Amino acid sequence: MTHTAPIQTSSNVATGPSGRAMAEPMSAELLEHMQAHLNMERQSAAAYFATAIWFAERELVGFANHLRDEGNQEQQHAAQFADYLISRGQTVVLDTIEPPCQQWSHCEAVVSDVFRMEADVTSSVLQLYKTAERDNDMRTTVFLDPIVEGQRLSEHEAAYLLGRVKFADNQPAALLVIDAELREKAAAPATLAG
Repeated sequence: MTHTAPIQTSSNVATGPSGRAMAEPMSAELLEHMQAHLNMERQSAAAYFATAIWFAERELVGFANHLRDEGNQEQQHAAQFADYLISRGQTVVLDTIEPPCQQWSHCEAVVSDVFRMEADVTSSVLQLYKTAERDNDMRTTVFLDPIVEGQRLSEHEAAYLLGRVKFADNQPAALLVIDAELREKAAAPATLAG
């Protein structure tokens, strides 16, 4: 009986900076923007946590819980970007998170900051999409498609909450109604298509 040794072949598989196999390289510009966006999501998570604390200190449990949950979603978004970069053979670079603002004069100021933050994240995602399209990086555009829609909805919900808070005009009874809706997860923008 004859035994044959396994055949050793060298494979020419491209690897990324982490040493992980990658099917297609990423442009330096897109990679830089992806890393920056990942860290923007982490910074947003910290900012949301600060807003949740502000509302918790004022006994507005619905606002606090809602904003805490939004912060958890931002952290999950950062994790999605980390997973994607790893899947593309890239090394994830975590930047320092700056201490978020923790002082506001009233509810509307807090929710205005939340809306601006969501608008900034939307702009960042759209810039990523534009860069990926310009680079003909279909893997990234496919990854970003559901993120673009999710971000549009997050911005829409933040605009809705800001509109409600503005309409409440800093009246405690009105803010307590909004707080109760948030606590019961019954606060949502109107839909006309349904």
